[in-house]
Amino acid sequence: MLTSKQRTVLKGLASNIDPIGQIGKGGISENQVQSFDQALEKRELIKITVLENSMEDKRELARELEKVLNAECVIVIGRKIVLYRKSNRKDINHIEI
Repeated sequence: MLTSKQRTVLKGLASNIDPIGQIGKGGISENQVQSFDQALEKRELIKITVLENSMEDKRELARELEKVLNAECVIVIGRKIVLYRKSNRKDINHIEI
């Protein structure tokens, strides 16, 4: 569970990154889950866009992604979801929170 100070740090870092994927009317596919999982392992912090044609609630999508990716939702703002998960890789620069 992230503290409010940790969330603040991660929100600041997320403001400078581009979304890595989109969720549309088809919802979350298995390929997207794999792609987001790999991105989290490599970057630790990712931003995802929810398209306007998506029938699902953004917060529900964020909760679902938290569960399947074992990640923390940093923020849901507008049509963007920001997720964080500490990587197990040793060859990357880890985010200090």
